[in-house]
Amino acid sequence: MTATTGATQSAHPERPGRSDGVCNEFTVFTKIKPGHADALREDLATLADAADDEKVHAAVRQIGTLHDARHVIFDNDTRFMFASVFDGSWDTYIDDFAQTVVGARFDKVFSHSEGFPGVKDPGVKDWFVAHQEPAGVFVSAYPDLTVQQIYKDQRVDDAFQEVLDTPEFRAALENPANAELVATPAFQKLLEEASA
Repeated sequence: MTATTGATQSAHPERPGRSDGVCNEFTVFTKIKPGHADALREDLATLADAADDEKVHAAVRQIGTLHDARHVIFDNDTRFMFASVFDGSWDTYIDDFAQTVVGARFDKVFSHSEGFPGVKDPGVKDWFVAHQEPAGVFVSAYPDLTVQQIYKDQRVDDAFQEVLDTPEFRAALENPANAELVATPAFQKLLEEASA
């Protein structure tokens, strides 16, 4: 599959952005208010320091659809870019930010952009649409996995790894009564993947 064949236009033609499987891209370009670049840079540094903050990760988990996000100041401190990848509907994605601690941080960062009305303002979606630019090409490494599926896969893997480390599991592998199951290609593949 080439990059361009996997990416399609959004299911909502009024909402810019491309999708690849369940993943959607969101990229916004704004003008930084004159004299605000240093304050924006400070707010982004605070945001970066808070990235390890449990409240931020809890809010991202609460939103449950955000794969990643990044903020960039460019064009000699005159422009700002926010880009992210998310699952589901564009409208729900924007709505979800206003419901968590992420919304307040979003407001603080975008307050340095010209005309930003605030994440809870009824006109914020129109503002984002006016500043959003769809990617020319968008490809996801895992187009069929939502954030929730990735979280589940991680929980299952953690639990499975915990089982693999028990003496009881080793004993079960060595028990002749289980030899037929252990010899199956599926079980061997499972063990091989678990040890990779």
